[in-house]
Amino acid sequence: MIETNSEKKIKDNKRLDGRSLLDFRKINVETDVINKAQGSAHVRIGNTQVIVGVKLAIGEPYADSIGQGNLMCSAEFTPMSSPNFESGPPSPNSIELARVIDRGIRESKSINLENLSIDEKHVWTVFVDIHIISHDGNLMDAAALAAISALKTAKIPKIDKEKMQVIVGEYEGNIPIDHVPINVTVCKIGDKTILDPTSVEEELIDAKLSISVREDDKICALQKQGKEGILMEEIEKMIDLAISKSNEIRKMVN
Repeated sequence: MIETNSEKKIKDNKRLDGRSLLDFRKINVETDVINKAQGSAHVRIGNTQVIVGVKLAIGEPYADSIGQGNLMCSAEFTPMSSPNFESGPPSPNSIELARVIDRGIRESKSINLENLSIDEKHVWTVFVDIHIISHDGNLMDAAALAAISALKTAKIPKIDKEKMQVIVGEYEGNIPIDHVPINVTVCKIGDKTILDPTSVEEELIDAKLSISVREDDKICALQKQGKEGILMEEIEKMIDLAISKSNEIRKMVN
């Protein structure tokens, strides 16, 4: 098998774009980018771009969680963002991404769902809609960062409690956010560990572990991908790296 330029660079602890193995590309976070959403964010990591919109709607609590609001995450991979994406029903990759981000938010206790209760029969349902604008690798970290950034800006609409209707354009305040989970995906290529892979580098990955970390260094969610296994001692090093890097990235969340 012919070795690619990217593989050669990584073996020499370098990358095609000049970064070290554990460097992220430039990260940019903008919030309040969608006027009609209750919260929104646009995240760029290098050439990867993700927009997340948050909407709140009045709903009913689930039977097994009376007195708690609902959280629903969805992801859309549009063909314009990558030649590898096709139009149609959600792909397995988009479903996985949405579930991992949902798990990071939910298991971190970022939102106390009891704060989203309106009365005995009504609660707020929070919809987190993830849209991939440009895919050049590391969608998981970019989408997770956009999701928590959008939630941090999301406002709770005022309601007419007699009619149980939203009063358009009026708000009671922001959704209370108790914790800020940051997702860091740590990748293995041969015997090397890298962060923030480009789409070219993702083709070379043997295994990767996406790790969601709270501000108190608590691990809230893990997702392993790739054809190769990961040793326990490697997992421990990956977690330590994710904790360190998450503290740097969290400073970018408003």
